[in-house]
Amino acid sequence: MDKKPGILKVLQAVADKPLTPAADESLFTSGLLDSFALTDFVTGLEDEFGVVIPDSDFSARKFDTIEKVEQYLEQKGT
Repeated sequence: MDKKPGILKVLQAVADKPLTPAADESLFTSGLLDSFALTDFVTGLEDEFGVVIPDSDFSARKFDTIEKVEQYLEQKGT
C-alpha cells in the first residue's frame, strides 16, 4: 500500500503550507520540519496510520525524508 499520500497529508497539516517534496529530500534541511514540529508530525503519523511510535524513535534521522518515513512505517507493519 502506498503510504505517501497519508504522509504528505500529515506533513502538510504540520507545515501548514502546500508542499511537494521529493521522496529523498530532507524534510529538515528544506525547512518543512524542525525539532519542534517533529513531535506534531509523529503524532499525526500515529493518528493517520494507527501506529504507536515510541519516544525512543523520535529521531530526525528516522523521519528525515518521505522514503525514510515510508520505510519506518513498513517496519511497524502498517
